[in-house]
Amino acid sequence: MRCVAQRVTDCSVSVDGECLGRMDSGLLVYLGVSSRDAEADLDYMAAKVVNLRIFPDREGKMNLSLLDIGGGITVISQFTLYGDMRKGRRPSFDAAAPPEAAEALYRRFLEKLRGFGLSPLEGRFQAHMRVSYTNDGPVTILLDSEKLF
Repeated sequence: MRCVAQRVTDCSVSVDGECLGRMDSGLLVYLGVSSRDAEADLDYMAAKVVNLRIFPDREGKMNLSLLDIGGGITVISQFTLYGDMRKGRRPSFDAAAPPEAAEALYRRFLEKLRGFGLSPLEGRFQAHMRVSYTNDGPVTILLDSEKLF
């Protein structure tokens, strides 16, 4: 499982001109699911994301987590995080989970976040979305559960 977590001051998601939701400061998370991912990947990634100490404390040091600041979180399914560009010029997505499996794990990831007391804003699975946000810092963190195991 791969995540790109971005500290943002605002975020909104729309599909076909319909705004699915918007939030103020917090995290925008792009979530990629591989065909090898399992429950342990979900547990690791959800806990890691909500506890990332990337928000400034009173001295401006990145020392607070999303839970500490009570920020919002937006999660967008992003199979392109598994794009392999080692050959040619067109990415291969062979390592990404098939849509049915990816959506099930994406939904479970959202459930795990709710278990931390969060109310995640979500995109629409397999839809062409417009994600608008302001990256704060900019702070962008890459996480990969495969590097853990």
